[in-house]
Amino acid sequence: MKPTFAGTGKRLVQALALVALSAAVAPLSRADDGPRPPLDWKPCVQISDDTVGRELDEAGARCAELTVPLDHSRPGGRTITLALSRLPATDRAHRIGTMVLNSGGPGESTLGMPLQTRAAMKDVARRYDLVGLDPRFVGRSTPLDCGWPIGLWLRSSGTTRARFDQQVAVQRDLAERCARRHADVLPYVNTRDTARDIDLVRRVLGERRISFLGYSYGSYLGAVYTQMFPGRTDRVVLDSAGDPRMWGPRAMRGSEEEGERALRGCAAWAAARHDTYGLGTTPARVLATVNAIVAAAEKRPLRVGSYKLDEQVVPYLLSVGSSDDRPAGRAEFASTVRTLNEAAHRRPANPDPKLSGLLAFVLTGDGSPLASPAAAIVCGDRAAPRDPDTYWNDIQRSRARHPLFGPLKNNIWPCAFWPNRPREHPTRIGNPTSALIVSATGDTSTTYEGSKAMHRALTGSRLLTLRGATAHGIYGTYGNACVDAKVNTYLATGTLPTTDLVCHP
Repeated sequence: MKPTFAGTGKRLVQALALVALSAAVAPLSRADDGPRPPLDWKPCVQISDDTVGRELDEAGARCAELTVPLDHSRPGGRTITLALSRLPATDRAHRIGTMVLNSGGPGESTLGMPLQTRAAMKDVARRYDLVGLDPRFVGRSTPLDCGWPIGLWLRSSGTTRARFDQQVAVQRDLAERCARRHADVLPYVNTRDTARDIDLVRRVLGERRISFLGYSYGSYLGAVYTQMFPGRTDRVVLDSAGDPRMWGPRAMRGSEEEGERALRGCAAWAAARHDTYGLGTTPARVLATVNAIVAAAEKRPLRVGSYKLDEQVVPYLLSVGSSDDRPAGRAEFASTVRTLNEAAHRRPANPDPKLSGLLAFVLTGDGSPLASPAAAIVCGDRAAPRDPDTYWNDIQRSRARHPLFGPLKNNIWPCAFWPNRPREHPTRIGNPTSALIVSATGDTSTTYEGSKAMHRALTGSRLLTLRGATAHGIYGTYGNACVDAKVNTYLATGTLPTTDLVCHP
């Protein structure tokens, strides 16, 4: 993103707008702003095989539960509980404050995230209390499980209207399952109520301001918090941030080109290693192998181990598999394509442990309720078109230019049949919050263009670009020393760079 800095007059107008906004949301977001009883911090282990809890305890963290209103406009009504972990600062003499974390998803548990964040922050971590908060209805925070027979609703539409109509039926069934089990709470599963929860956490911890680190969806959550609660953040890092105007049931639209570019990069990598993977000696031949796999799945589902992969699942595997350009990610992708190629030729195809785990989750859920709260948050934030023809027409238009990823990224989701409309309008992000936005130019999920849009919306922000990389989730995870050092400098000093910055792989 190129620098976009507003002038003094524009900043004044925005500041006045924030004052008006804060007054408008006060009944919901600032109810009962008085003191709250302290949290009862206990060991994090809950059961004997609680790996995350054990690791937190061994690191010196403690966990607690916070009771919050289901409906923040009715603080005396029904309540739910939030699960928190806290890894305290060890350098208390130079303590900066509390940093609240979110790992994204939406729907991913964040309870164990202080451990990874401490490693990424290195010496700076000693000056922060790192708080992992499972968002409402996620992980240990009054979890929501709709009883879905699959783990993830993301599918390609298929090639024909008949196959698309089958997807319509599947997505309708997923929404109806959630309605039958949780119709009473679904209206309160959304980002704005999660932001209100975060501010209750701030208050109960006795902090005037908090710092925040979020990845992917967590970046959107952080931006929403800054909009709803102006002046209550200190240092804010938004990693792999998307366009806040696009967040919702159709957030994947517009990322087709990035997906194809990443796939071409994987093809070039695999072609240079044809002797290992046997997918083709040139990038074009590897892509031809990929296209032949998809064509085979269109005719008959591919048998991979005990699973059957049809034309609606295979494009998702290719999309998610090509989204990481590090050698391990490329090798994993090439191994997956090799397995799919064996299946396409009707030869025995046994998935390796990573592919087996992914298939178990996507196709069966593998006992994980991750997808239910994720869909509920997305559908609770923004209303989706209800008419299946809207999606089919978009799919057909996109298919002409992007035959592989167009039908995947424009497909229908359960939100089209969600039992309730969002209780509030989507949050319009536009404020002068100081934040560091981190983005890779080849991100296939929350695109670089989306991060630039977030940068424009947060006029006090700076953009840290990892140029020439295909990555999603960068700070402390991708392994780029330049990015990690610049983020840690900001977290240590609280001072943003004077201009936008660029790092290289």
